[in-house]
Amino acid sequence: MLSMIKQQGAAADSRRGQALLLNISAGKGLQNVLKTNLGPRGTLKMLVGGGGDIKLTKDGKVLLHEMQIQHPTAALIARTATAQDDITGDGTTTNVITIGELLKQSERYLQENIHPRIIAEGFELAKDRCLAFLEEFKQTSQDTLDRELLISIAKTSLRTKLPADLADQLTEQVVDALLLIHKPEQPLDLFMVEIMTMQHRTDGHSSLIKGLVLDHGTRHPDMPKKLTNCFILTCNVSLEYEKTEVNANFLYKDHETRSRMIDGEHKLVAAKCRQIIELKNHVCDTPDKNFVVINQKGIDPICLDMLAKAGIMGLRRAKRRNMERLTLACGGTAMNSLEDLTPDCLGHADLVYEQTLGEEKYTFVEGVKNPFSCTVLIKGPTKHQIEQIKDALRDGLRAVKNTIEDKCVVPGGGAFQIAAYSDLMKFKETVTGRTKLGIQAFADALLVVPKTLAQNSGFDPMDTIIKLQEEYAKGHIVGLDVESGEPMDPVSEGIFDQYSVLKQVYRSSPVIASQLLLIDEIIKAGKGMRGSSVPEGQE
Repeated sequence: MLSMIKQQGAAADSRRGQALLLNISAGKGLQNVLKTNLGPRGTLKMLVGGGGDIKLTKDGKVLLHEMQIQHPTAALIARTATAQDDITGDGTTTNVITIGELLKQSERYLQENIHPRIIAEGFELAKDRCLAFLEEFKQTSQDTLDRELLISIAKTSLRTKLPADLADQLTEQVVDALLLIHKPEQPLDLFMVEIMTMQHRTDGHSSLIKGLVLDHGTRHPDMPKKLTNCFILTCNVSLEYEKTEVNANFLYKDHETRSRMIDGEHKLVAAKCRQIIELKNHVCDTPDKNFVVINQKGIDPICLDMLAKAGIMGLRRAKRRNMERLTLACGGTAMNSLEDLTPDCLGHADLVYEQTLGEEKYTFVEGVKNPFSCTVLIKGPTKHQIEQIKDALRDGLRAVKNTIEDKCVVPGGGAFQIAAYSDLMKFKETVTGRTKLGIQAFADALLVVPKTLAQNSGFDPMDTIIKLQEEYAKGHIVGLDVESGEPMDPVSEGIFDQYSVLKQVYRSSPVIASQLLLIDEIIKAGKGMRGSSVPEGQE
């Protein structure tokens, strides 16, 4: 690059060369940071916060969000990659290393005085061809609601973020959670899967609760801690005396007047409480039936005492999102008033119990019928380990969701990249002129994924690529076996990528790489950059 600047000599060309050199080095620098994380054999990064907080992760999105990136070009690439995660939930690291490799491959041609515009045009042609080939390469024959296929998808995603034994244990929980909340012909709502954390025991005790786990317990010592065969009333009713909405002062002549006022307030609240107790007595006609009240608003001590004497478990100040999930999990209707209380508005659960862990209380609602909401309970010995599992779990849920919505899968382990490289080489022969150099650069950049997988697994990248290409030339779909370094059939091994993730990666990365190649000068902006682009007085 520097030799190119010296050869051309002109000041404008020199500036353009310097801007290009800056952008390419930023792309390659970010690529070198993240490429060691790729795949199940990738290494971890330790993030240390200003307050000494520690986070261990290999998730590209977490790294790019938490890292301090000073370079403007690197920050632009990071924003593109995190947008990829926001859209599809995965593929962040692949996006960054693909952009870095596109810039790296372009550098060879820029040193030979090929104009960046020609390379960018080649990228555009190659991108369209690559996306068209992805449509042919994807497999639509498999049933994307098949549990075994979804387990393979979740395992492929989770193993890139967590140790294999832990990933395998979480895999079934992720798939079962999404199959529980799946409704035909309706979009999947991941908010119906609650992720609850408990710093407790080891990371091998995480579990899927087909119901709900609430992060608070009862507020009365005499209330039952465990109930079976429960009717559940979910309500948003204030069972405490509320202050007036306007500032008001009450003036009393004597203490008797004040006592009558307080008694009146208590009677109002107690009347509401008695309505609940009457409903409980009506539906719980045998001793084996029990009653639980989960209220979004407060319950005052007098009401708590009344509920406890009636054998009712009462929880107050439940989160709004849990109220929505409760009706989906247990059935029934969330009540905003106690005037229309009927047995039809009650949900049902086989078991409701409270568990205390240190100073924290948790309430489990289990054994619900037809649950369309559930909770994945993560247990781990340390805070950073819980966070690592939580981040991976979110990616696993998104991976399974993408597959169900895409209704297709793509063979993984670098299989698509090997096949797309071969297809682009054939396509290059049909293109005339120097534009084919951009197609060649794009094709070479595609191979960065299998190369990096091989490198992170301790194998020679070039030897591995040659083996994979030779096997593909025989007519087989091949991916890399990260255990042996040999070619393998990803479909029979159950290693799949997500169609929507690959589509997004190879749609966005060439666009960003082209834009960075076409930057010929980096200029520091003034204060007015965020406002209008038109100078004052010239509107």
